[in-house]
Amino acid sequence: MAMSFPTALSAGDRAGKAALAAVIAAAMATSLAVEPSIGGLLAAALVPVLAAIAVIDARHFIIPDSLNALGALLGLAAAATAPEPADGLGAAILGGAALAFVFLAIHLGYRALRGRDGLGLGDVKLAAVAGIWLSVTAMPVAVEIAALAGLLAYGITRLAAGRAVRVRDRLPFGLFFAPAIWIGWLFDRWSAGLL
Repeated sequence: MAMSFPTALSAGDRAGKAALAAVIAAAMATSLAVEPSIGGLLAAALVPVLAAIAVIDARHFIIPDSLNALGALLGLAAAATAPEPADGLGAAILGGAALAFVFLAIHLGYRALRGRDGLGLGDVKLAAVAGIWLSVTAMPVAVEIAALAGLLAYGITRLAAGRAVRVRDRLPFGLFFAPAIWIGWLFDRWSAGLL
């Protein structure tokens, strides 16, 4: 059963859209302030892509391949700006493949154990985007932020509605994972001493 989140993302009202636009603009400006380079510009360009992924997944429980592809292409372009472009691209491709493999294993394992999908293939592809953008250190940080935020939002939503937690409820993981990727990117900048 799908679970809806009563948020500004799904409400469609003007105030919610204005707040989302302000958050996107602030994140884009922060990206450029933290890394005033081509890499920061590409990270700023990633922000509306991640926001679109979050909104669409919250509304429809789907992450469009076109948005995942755009996020991956932006990440590969950012990796190519490394001092050694071949090393940067190699690390990005390896990171994307590794994290996607982990998510695919979870997807297949859950299906084998429960007989239904617990993690969509859009989330697996979004994991590839995360792996392209993030260092090995930041990948688990982003996944943990997304998982904890999702569980907290689910618990609060169920509690506010006076309903019990149900194992069969669906959660739009991309709603939480997409912004966590950008937070992971910030974590990488902080780790590198840029923040």
